[in-house]
Amino acid sequence: MSRLAIFLLYVVLTPIAYAQNSHVHEAHSSPTTQPEDHSAHMPTTSGSVEPNSMAHDHSAMTMESDVAPANARDPHAYSAGYTHDAGPYAYTGPNPLMLADEHTFMSVLADRVEYSPDSNESSYEIQAWRGDSFNRLVFKTQGDFARGGDYENQSELLWGHAFSAFWDSQFGLRVDTLSEGKNRQWLAAGIQGLAPYWFELSATVYVSGSGQSELAFDSEYDLLLTQRLILQPRLELTVRGKNDIENQLGSGLSDASIGLRLRYEFSRQLAPFVGIEFESSFGDSAKFLENAGEGRRDTRYFAGVRFWF
Repeated sequence: MSRLAIFLLYVVLTPIAYAQNSHVHEAHSSPTTQPEDHSAHMPTTSGSVEPNSMAHDHSAMTMESDVAPANARDPHAYSAGYTHDAGPYAYTGPNPLMLADEHTFMSVLADRVEYSPDSNESSYEIQAWRGDSFNRLVFKTQGDFARGGDYENQSELLWGHAFSAFWDSQFGLRVDTLSEGKNRQWLAAGIQGLAPYWFELSATVYVSGSGQSELAFDSEYDLLLTQRLILQPRLELTVRGKNDIENQLGSGLSDASIGLRLRYEFSRQLAPFVGIEFESSFGDSAKFLENAGEGRRDTRYFAGVRFWF
């Protein structure tokens, strides 16, 4: 009798439970059912409840540009005014915190110190700087001298400022000293940096007080034959605004040289090399050389060393 009662109770209650579950499911899945709007219960800034006061409007959102802002290199541009030496997080101990781009460094590079046995002449090009990642004091000197006492030298003192990731602007003074001719002083303005595909470039405009002007351009590229053996092509051009009679230099494209240097790096800081260079003079500069009994073209062989520290 008890088993019959349990069976009847199961038959009666099962349809009722199934109907309740179907009703709940339809209430949640019906497309006509509207979701509950919680925005009416969101508080305002004053603490009171105001309908739709903080509803999100995504229509005003746009995609950000992938172009870097103008102050992308400024280490304080995104700090909301806080820096490591000012504000509540400043460190005032005996060894203040310095970021990597705030340290002062220095470097000396002798790009070429070479000797040419056929002409018995020595040449050099040395550059040194002191400063940080953005501003530097730069000293450049280059020239050549012969055993007989003849020499030429160009020395520059420049202020360098980084205006992009790979380029520096440079402004300053240049002084020329010669054993034969007239010494000159120049104002200098130029750029120096690394062009795409790893070409090192330098272009500088010079203006002297006597009305002379000059554009000097040079470029070089390191071609790695191995990790230590490196072939370096180099191009130099000089363009002048007018004739310099005292120093036997002509206007226009005055001279150009193309050289190849093959160096072996015993270390990154020390590398001997051998090379060949072809030099040509043009225009009035060539005429001045021919009048002095010299040719307008010259080929020289040399050996030298490159080092830095």
